[in-house]
Amino acid sequence: MTKNDKDGNRSMEKPVLVIMAAGMGSRYGGLKQIDPVFKKVIFVIKKENEQDFKSCIGDVVKGHIEVEYAFQELSDIPAGQSIPEGRVKPWGTAHAVLSARKLIDGPFAVINADDFYGREAFRVIYDHLSTTKDDDKYRYAMVGYALKNTLTENGYVSRGICSTDDNGYLTDIVERTHIEKRDNGAVYTEDEGKTYTDISKDSIVSMNMWGFSRSFIDEAEKSFERFFAETVPNNPLKAECYLPGVVDVLLRTGKASVKVLRSKDRWFGVTYKEDKPFVTESIRALKDKGEYPERALKDKGEYPERLW
Repeated sequence: MTKNDKDGNRSMEKPVLVIMAAGMGSRYGGLKQIDPVFKKVIFVIKKENEQDFKSCIGDVVKGHIEVEYAFQELSDIPAGQSIPEGRVKPWGTAHAVLSARKLIDGPFAVINADDFYGREAFRVIYDHLSTTKDDDKYRYAMVGYALKNTLTENGYVSRGICSTDDNGYLTDIVERTHIEKRDNGAVYTEDEGKTYTDISKDSIVSMNMWGFSRSFIDEAEKSFERFFAETVPNNPLKAECYLPGVVDVLLRTGKASVKVLRSKDRWFGVTYKEDKPFVTESIRALKDKGEYPERALKDKGEYPERLW
């Protein structure tokens, strides 16, 4: 979406940031990595967590940027459909983004709430969204990380392994749900550990940091309707509509391109409770290097121990 600037020229709409937080508790590692470059931030949360979330997180963040809330609700389903009996699980990450559809009127970035992506990732996704618009295709983007920068010492992880063409555009994402770090690299298994396959630690992976134009909302709604009609009947209690799945359909049908933006930063996340000390110390080290100033942290009481 574009708008007129004060001289009457057409300029890009300033992007907003959508943070999928419906599945998180009272921790948030991304406050200081964002910087106030986005027009506003939209937290997608559960309605029942609204007051706790605002007091622990929202009231701190609103001192830096405009804040709005969207609620991911089980009852938000296509017209004419019904919630399967016994269903309590949310409908997935694509549905989380759709929960904010009434608040999105232009380009937007999407991230997980409890992941720490690093400052560079926000810079490159913002630059893309503020300078790129759709033409004959939807011109989307994602930030890719080297697999070695996203592994844990404490167990296995699930990662979307990305393939790109010679121009750096995404051609395919394969979800590997069990990747383990090894001394000489990394391996994955698809049969609960009976066999393992080597995978390069330099492989590009998606950590669910995406950049979209407003067009994605309409496409996600179509995908969610298909999901409810075709997938939910076969797995009514656990089926989920994933954001990368929506993107994959648009790639295969030629309706979208996805530029893979690279970040050299290390991704941090608390996959296991044993990860917390490492993540806390890593963020403290960034602070000590001056990337996240001590003064700003003290002003709001936002020490890494509290954030994680």
